Amino acid sequence: MKISGVITQLRTTDLESSIRFYTKQMGMELAFRHQNFYAGIRAGNQIFHLKQVDVQDPSIAYISQCEHFHLYLETDDATSLSKVLKDNGVNLVKDLHETSWSTREFVIEDDQGHTLYFGEAI
Repeated sequence: MKISGVITQLRTTDLESSIRFYTKQMGMELAFRHQNFYAGIRAGNQIFHLKQVDVQDPSIAYISQCEHFHLYLETDDATSLSKVLKDNGVNLVKDLHETSWSTREFVIEDDQGHTLYFGEAI
């Protein structure tokens, strides 16, 4: 399944937990790791970064209230991907739906509360 996205950095207060979430539950690949504070997660042909911090990302509450996202990942099959993620125990914050801008999308939150949208052009 093809997934592509943009390179970004997400803050985590528990790097080990976040790596497990993205590799085990999401099925992504650990691309690199730098000591105990920085890691890269491969999502298709893109990599986003996880950075260990002491305090939860302050944007989480704001983004949740405004229905915006920390990361948008494109997929070629949102229907199949949403099913796989549900089967892996990932909670969909917003179920699979079609948008007025010609995408099929669903929304999850990662182990830290970051909002991730997955979308497919239709």
